[in-house]
Order: sequence, then C-alpha cells, then structure tokens
Amino acid sequence: MDEARRKVILITDGDEYAKKTLEYIAKEVGGRCISKSHGNPTTLSGKEMVEYILDTPYDPVFVMFDDSGLLGEGMGEHALKYVATHPKIEVLGVIAVASKTHQTEWTKVDINIDRDGNLTEYGVDKSGIPEYDIGRINGDTVYCLDSLDVPIIVGMGDIGKMARKDDLKIGAPITRKAVDLILERSGYDRKGKEFK
Repeated sequence: MDEARRKVILITDGDEYAKKTLEYIAKEVGGRCISKSHGNPTTLSGKEMVEYILDTPYDPVFVMFDDSGLLGEGMGEHALKYVATHPKIEVLGVIAVASKTHQTEWTKVDINIDRDGNLTEYGVDKSGIPEYDIGRINGDTVYCLDSLDVPIIVGMGDIGKMARKDDLKIGAPITRKAVDLILERSGYDRKGKEFK
C-alpha cells in the first residue's frame, strides 16, 4: 500500500444515525470520521471532502455520502466518485447501505451482512433482511459503485437501525462487522497500521 495515499472507507448513508454510529466505530478502530460529510442529502462537494480527508491525522477515514432517495446521480454520488478516484485517496472498501427505494438504483456487492450478523450472498433490505437477489443491493447512493475500482463492497441494512440490532447502545455490531471485514480484507489492522 502506498503510504502517501490516505486510507478511506466510503459509506452510502449520511443521516444522523449513520453519523453517530460511524463516529463511534472510527474511534473504536483508531480512525477518524469526517462528521461534516453527513447530511441527507450530501451538501459537501467531493473537493471539500478530499480537503477534510487530507487534514485528518489518522487512517482509516470514514466518509459518508447520501442522495436522499433521489434517482440518478445526485450530489452524494458526484462527491463519492470524486473522492474514490482522487490520486491521494486509497479506498479500502465501500459499505453500501440498502434503502427502501426499489426503483432503478442497485449495485453489485461482494458480500452482504444481514441484521443478525450473518454473511450472505443475498442482498439485504433496509431492515437487514435477506432478499432474493444474489450479489446485489438496492440503495439510493449506489448507482455509480459498479463503475469504480474498489477492493470490496459490503452490503448491509440501515446503519444504526435494523430493528435495534445495530443500535449504538449495543456497539452497532452489524456496522462494526462490515468495517472489520473491510479492514481485514485490505490487510489493515484496527490500530490503523498495516499488517506486516
């Protein structure tokens, strides 16, 4: 891995639950969350997000993107593409969050985590319940993910929710599992240092 590039995890959700959950998990794994990237929809540009990422003292950096249910490429996806393809950014992985929209937006995912913490090839819905589609997930800020070259995309239900099975009071175990999976697959340990 290139030391000069910042190690980043992208998350396709930006509401208040996602913000609080990701701030907590970033602290747990020795990383940082760009809290200003939260919003429903995203208001920061990709350029602004990259500036915040480069200013953070620790990796991995968690960044949120949200299109607020708008179809097509909204602000969140434009920002996500900018960040993911920036030469000073190395994307460790993406957490693709399901939404209630079953319109046209979906993406291929490498693995899904249901609300009971099980890894599954089947996509999950907003509540973290497995669906019938294999290897894909419906969401509102996922349209551009297929065009990006990222190591792993993990699908899951609504961060910090899923019938309280990802509640912050119990340590947000589903989101934590998704983050751990990305860090493990990328060869990154939980203190933000690379494995030898």
